[in-house]
Amino acid sequence: MNRYPIWKYAIILFTLVIGVLYTLPNFYGEAPAVQVTAGKAITRIDADTLARVEGILKQAGTPPNQLTLEGGSVWARFDTTDVQLKAKDLVEKQLNPDPSDPGYIVALNLVSRTPAWMQAINAKPMYLGLDLRGGVHFLLQVDMRTALTKNLDTQVSDLRVALRDKNVRYGGISREGQTIEVRAGQDPAALDAVRRLVQDKFPDLQVNQAAGGDGRVVLNYKPEALRRVQDNAIKQNITTLHNRVNELGVAEPVIQQQGADRVVVELPGVQDVAKAKDILGRTATLEMRLVDDSAEGRAAALGQGPVPFGDEKFLERDGTPVVVKRQVIISGDSLTDAQPGFDSQTQQPKVDLTVDAKGGRIMRDVSRENLKKRMAIILFEKGKGEVLTAPVIQAELGTRFQISGSMSVSEANDLALLLRAGSLAAPMEIIEERTIGPSLGADNITKGFHSVMWGFVVIVIFMTLYYHLFGLFSSISLSFNLLLLVAILSMLQATLTLPGMAAMALTLGMAIDANVLINERIREELREGMSPQAAIHAGYDRAWATILDSNVTSLIAGLALLAFGSGPVRGFAVVHVIGILTSMFSAVFFSRGIVNLWYGRKKKLKTVSIGTVWKPKAKGELVSDAG
Repeated sequence: MNRYPIWKYAIILFTLVIGVLYTLPNFYGEAPAVQVTAGKAITRIDADTLARVEGILKQAGTPPNQLTLEGGSVWARFDTTDVQLKAKDLVEKQLNPDPSDPGYIVALNLVSRTPAWMQAINAKPMYLGLDLRGGVHFLLQVDMRTALTKNLDTQVSDLRVALRDKNVRYGGISREGQTIEVRAGQDPAALDAVRRLVQDKFPDLQVNQAAGGDGRVVLNYKPEALRRVQDNAIKQNITTLHNRVNELGVAEPVIQQQGADRVVVELPGVQDVAKAKDILGRTATLEMRLVDDSAEGRAAALGQGPVPFGDEKFLERDGTPVVVKRQVIISGDSLTDAQPGFDSQTQQPKVDLTVDAKGGRIMRDVSRENLKKRMAIILFEKGKGEVLTAPVIQAELGTRFQISGSMSVSEANDLALLLRAGSLAAPMEIIEERTIGPSLGADNITKGFHSVMWGFVVIVIFMTLYYHLFGLFSSISLSFNLLLLVAILSMLQATLTLPGMAAMALTLGMAIDANVLINERIREELREGMSPQAAIHAGYDRAWATILDSNVTSLIAGLALLAFGSGPVRGFAVVHVIGILTSMFSAVFFSRGIVNLWYGRKKKLKTVSIGTVWKPKAKGELVSDAG
């Protein structure tokens, strides 16, 4: 009656092993490390960088315990902070010979001491949130008015080109605030042509029906297009911020939208607020210019003569000098999209670029006049420009064209990302700033750990005293629940925050509630005179419906917090939801497995150790049976 088949015990054993395996990394602690990341958008961190860092450290007599390339960063782990500081100074001096123009960011960091074989199966510790690890918190306000103005200016330019292409006569076109005015005069045919063109070619714009009587066609954004422009501005800013935050070496940054026009940035482990501000507020711009392939230009590129008047000299990724003309063909403002792909004929990696109508007209004219010449795409960052690529113009270009050549797949992806998100879609202003020190974070960890530990200890003592052996079984299942919860959070690489630790303590109380229901149900069946084996079986079966109902209602509340909450509320909800699921598994399936293993093989079971059970002896009398 109370026996599990072998496969159920196999599930319990497998879950236990997985729980232990993925919980252990959280107890290894952290080792001091030096992290090397890209200091510029075009700087690459690859195997060559790894070998270079390894050579620097070996030559200086400070070999690291472990040197790895992970997540676009080189990590060098050491035993002590003294060696860490020495290694950081050495690496930074060698990689950045010019401190005013650093190509790499060399930062002090802490990494888990988890063994390599555990990391190989992705057994890693949970990330710690801002309130536990310390760091900085920013709330940024996006200037939506500027974003809309930039988009309207682009629409004005595109509309002007479209009107010329269709030979539509008009007196002028301009942007007035958040509207566009086209002066078409009193010619009904011209007014009608402008309206038809807008309807056919500009789906985001609508004609303002209240205007037009004085020969003007007034246009503005459709409501859905307006929302899309705002959403795209927020998304591009968040993408750009993610790219920039990677340079700070933050393990698990939080960058998310708050409200319609605000972005929250939390950087755990970062204490240098000035450096964080500098990187978050950095601007990057793109320019396309023609390469000067004249004899004077080639000589200047080789260092055999001065740079010709009207030219500038930049370096490519590999350090090759390129002399380009000062005249800018188009800038990054004209670029609307950049996507990696493969050339249909050569099957080589490429990047497909899309520019607005004005940029397309310029590219068409310039490319027609400069076939077989090179055009450089230059990224300007921190006031200095570097050539991303300098392809040859093979044919007449338009609003869509491609960059191809000797690129790898990863280089094409990187180039597309740089072109797509090199700069912010709209300016942002820091309106709130907080710094949490590492000592405060460590104090929060200690307090949170003690709250969970002492709550667990008190529950175990109470359950053992009140329910005896069944209370001990319940405590073991509670331990299993906590183990499973931590393991799942570690497997998901979730970020543990102070509200998350509060949810963990709450989960313990909610999880033991299911075992209380089961134990009391078994006691009730024993009072009714049922045999111990039958009482155990009936107790688990009949308590299950109540346990399911109570947990489903709690799960619904947790899912609501998860769907609509943000920040600390969402962190609480994640642990709460996972805790409910693990508690249902441990309180019913796991605890019954222990009970069945202990009592299931006893055919002539007379009593069970479940505390005091009051049985009716006769009318008006009660007698206790303390099993």
